[in-house]
Amino acid sequence: MTTIFTAWQGVQRRIASAATTSGRTANEITLLAVSKTFPAEAVRELYLCGQREFGENYVSELQAKAHALQDCPDLVWHFIGPLQSNKTRIVAATAAWVHSIDRLKIAERLSEQRPAHLPPLQACIQVNVSGESSKSGVEPGATIELAKAICHLPNLALRGMMCIPDPAANTQQLAAQFRMLRNLQQQLRAEGLPLDTLSMGMSSDLELAIAEGSTLVRVGTAIFGARNTKGQEQ
Repeated sequence: MTTIFTAWQGVQRRIASAATTSGRTANEITLLAVSKTFPAEAVRELYLCGQREFGENYVSELQAKAHALQDCPDLVWHFIGPLQSNKTRIVAATAAWVHSIDRLKIAERLSEQRPAHLPPLQACIQVNVSGESSKSGVEPGATIELAKAICHLPNLALRGMMCIPDPAANTQQLAAQFRMLRNLQQQLRAEGLPLDTLSMGMSSDLELAIAEGSTLVRVGTAIFGARNTKGQEQ
């Protein structure tokens, strides 16, 4: 067994255990393997193990790896990083999911630029649950208005919300930030929006995120190892 395969199995066991502890089942939770800074060969290795959902933070990496792995037709790309207006076209043409919509302008560009032969782009709104000024994401109080506007865009399918909590937060603070996202989802459902996705939880906190209702965890380091971020596109 390879190191990546062994680590991937370990993460799956963590998810299953956390789901059981929370009174849920593992098949309610999607594992998104975050492959940023790792080569296409590492993605292929994990793909051959059976993983299908992969996340990228950088547009240039998404584009390059999608090109290199064209022979993996059922590989599903998620874009999960900050997205600038001048790079929406690449994401719209390449990804199946985008988790980091935080303003209407970005959503409108993605909808306009989504190729006609592709199904609607599956979308999540990134919410700034920590209140950090340096963190991307819409303010919680503006989420409902943004969500309703996105629902009118023809080539996007709003599926839910994503958050990146304060990494320095203690367990209680982290739980509160995850709970804030879950509560927002419930409010939007009450408004008639059929949202089914809570993208929250990473290598270090996936158990807590699952306990608070996560349906998708974004795991990179625990699968691929420590990253070398030197020289990476921001």
